[in-house]
Amino acid sequence: MSAGLLYPYQQRWLKDKARFKLGKFARQTGKTFTTTLEIVDDVHEAEIRKKRSPWVILSRGERQAAEAMEEGIMRHNAAYGAALGVLREDADYYDEESGIRRRALQLIYPSGNKITALPANPDTARGFSANVFLDEFAFHKDSRKIWTALFPVISAGWKLRVTSTPNGKGNKFYDLATSSDGGWSIHIVDILQAVAEGLPRDVDEMRKALMDEDAWDQEFLLKWLDEASAWLSFDLLNSVEHDHAGIPEHYTGGPCFVGVDIARRSDNFVIWVDELVGDVLWNRETIVRKRISFSEMDALQDDVERRYRVMRYCMDQTGMGEKPVEDAIKRYGQHRVEGVLFTGPNKLQMATLIKQSFEDRKSRIPMADEKLRADLHKVRKIPSPTGAPRFDADSDANGHADRFWAKAMACLAAHGNLGPTFAASRPGPAANSVSGQLSGYLS
Repeated sequence: MSAGLLYPYQQRWLKDKARFKLGKFARQTGKTFTTTLEIVDDVHEAEIRKKRSPWVILSRGERQAAEAMEEGIMRHNAAYGAALGVLREDADYYDEESGIRRRALQLIYPSGNKITALPANPDTARGFSANVFLDEFAFHKDSRKIWTALFPVISAGWKLRVTSTPNGKGNKFYDLATSSDGGWSIHIVDILQAVAEGLPRDVDEMRKALMDEDAWDQEFLLKWLDEASAWLSFDLLNSVEHDHAGIPEHYTGGPCFVGVDIARRSDNFVIWVDELVGDVLWNRETIVRKRISFSEMDALQDDVERRYRVMRYCMDQTGMGEKPVEDAIKRYGQHRVEGVLFTGPNKLQMATLIKQSFEDRKSRIPMADEKLRADLHKVRKIPSPTGAPRFDADSDANGHADRFWAKAMACLAAHGNLGPTFAASRPGPAANSVSGQLSGYLS
């Protein structure tokens, strides 16, 4: 397939036939599109020569794997026409972590070559003998375990393509991209270079709209952010992301714990809903609104109360939160609603709870939600003159770490004394069943 329609930086990547190739590309520069073109070209050439050259695409999640297949592989394959008689044969498999079935997307060529796209984990990395494309590798959960499982697989002579935008320093992509040992063909394309080579983007407009200098530096200028003061590192966020989290339809009817961060003007009003599944808090829904009335806040919370079996609410009672907390206690009962004042000791307790929950892998949060990632990562631990730590975050168009504190309050709700939490109108498991789940979460 002709590379004439690609920008020069894409042509350089496509024409580079090195066995080990790494691309550090800014967002919106077409790294996945170009790499999937290389894969299709390679497989078609192998088919013509009657050789074996299968490929596996490992993406950060199910949606990203589908995009690589549908928007990349299928689109490029269609450009070749139907002469080869390629078959689409997807296969379902069971995700033990979430209890939901996944799908491995697959094209099969007449000579037996395959292109397979699926979410990455150490087991899938180990289960193939093929060329491999690690798509957005800096965002893969357990990136170092994936790498350890993968490298023996490709050591038999297969090719390896690794692309990503930076995502902090605590992942295997950072190790590879900054290594001076050699052996890798490395391509680096920030947004300024891409635009200079023809990519149609208004850089000034994009930067102003993003309104986050750290995100701009990392995702578009490819700088490695110093995470020394970040309370939740990007690598820690990667470890608890899951593409089955954050989807209300996946609610299984289990006990839920809700954090509510109150704001009316410049910041966001946030309701964070966690379901306890086994000993893990799975985010089922995050409701974010700005500049809404107290009555609208009440209506949103009443809707959550109807749709989920909520055991306990923790709500921001600071300042304007006094009235919503008082009203919630009247509607749901004083044993199920706890108002939280954002004092220094309380913020320390909540920040510690959310970090412990992430470090112990007892939370699951939505994948590829950039606003959520920014909110969770922006909280900094700052030493005060008295020696006591202070937690703060810059306020921007995305809020004031409102999602962070809503999740932290959901963790606090899960740690609280449940009391008589079952509403008479809701059937539910026996109280000792919930206590058993909580004891697993708290251990």
